[in-house]
Amino acid sequence: MTHSPVPASGVQRTVLPNGLTVLSEFYPGVRSVALGAWVRAASVHEPREVMGVSHLLEHLVFKGTERRNAHELALSLESLGGSLDAYTSREHTSFQARVLDEHLPQAADVMFDLMFRPLLRAEDLRLERKVVLEEISMVEDTPDDLVFEMHNEALWGTHPMGYTILGTRETVANMKLEDLRALHARAYHPPHVVVSAAGNVTHEHLLAVLAAAGWADLPRGDDTPMVEVAAVPLAPSMRHVDRDGAQCHVVLGSATVPHRDERRYALMLVDTLLGGGMSSRLFQRVREELGLAYSVYTFQSFHSLAGAHGVYVGTAPETRADALAAVQEELHRVSEFGITEQELAQGRQQLKGQITLGLESPSARMYRLASVELYHEPFRPLDEVLRRVDAIDVDAARAACAEFFRPAEQTVVSLGPKG
Repeated sequence: MTHSPVPASGVQRTVLPNGLTVLSEFYPGVRSVALGAWVRAASVHEPREVMGVSHLLEHLVFKGTERRNAHELALSLESLGGSLDAYTSREHTSFQARVLDEHLPQAADVMFDLMFRPLLRAEDLRLERKVVLEEISMVEDTPDDLVFEMHNEALWGTHPMGYTILGTRETVANMKLEDLRALHARAYHPPHVVVSAAGNVTHEHLLAVLAAAGWADLPRGDDTPMVEVAAVPLAPSMRHVDRDGAQCHVVLGSATVPHRDERRYALMLVDTLLGGGMSSRLFQRVREELGLAYSVYTFQSFHSLAGAHGVYVGTAPETRADALAAVQEELHRVSEFGITEQELAQGRQQLKGQITLGLESPSARMYRLASVELYHEPFRPLDEVLRRVDAIDVDAARAACAEFFRPAEQTVVSLGPKG
């Protein structure tokens, strides 16, 4: 067992003999604990024919375990005033609980059951398959969600980064119980799992609670890393998909940098200034000055081997071309001329405020701890992160603008009436 405390941060890390990584941050002043477990297996690791298998498995474990049926799982923490949830991302499948500090043992026990002792029965697959198909239908009926899926595929093509996390109707309908059991047997082992907790909990108490729930006694199992192939974005393109509706939804964006790349701080700052709020360039130009949209904003994502950023705008079909032109004009301005010292100072302050306020909850701190481990980064205390934001100068911002924000380099997808 290896321990590695981070001085003066309240953060501690332990790797158990079976390979399970455990991180904690003591966060005084609260009476709760956020507990999460991340499995290093998700859509980027899936063969195309079983696209969505990680998400379907995440659903299926809630149908029953060796000790609890579905209703007992749902009641286990809710009856204590807590919560239990899960999600599947591109790179990880995560299970989380938020409970009062006194109920941490129950949370650890329930999550252990879900992750390592699910029944995975054929009759449960038959029912949950229908639920996931309804979830896919919900996305298809929500064009401002669907357009992001379409843009993602246009950007990454047939690489797993371009897959839909939910899977397709065809892959979900054809999924076999053996596919889910094979994934569980391959990935749900301690070396592939990161446990993170933040709140009113000491590291020693967390380790004791996990041990009592059985986490420390799990066999090491298959510790071969899941295979992830580096993603290469497709050439920039423009595509419109005709569909009835009152609005046209437009997403334009491009590939950027992985999570560990230090340039992500400059990218985040530029994105904030460009479309991160009511004071941003895009909001002021597209909504306030031109009245072309209610919703316009930037987005970004950083993964182990790739990243992406972009702009979303929802507009009337007859003003789609005008809204797109206005967005591209702002992209042109920022890529050609960068940002001013005054904007940079504002952006630094805005980004630092967002980062600081975002960490004022146990759940946010739990997520930050997990991301440090999942992306193989050193833990940086908040003050150090803020210093890195302060260190972004005009040249770094200008370089990010020139490299990633040129209009001609953006893949554009629009969904709605042609107008």
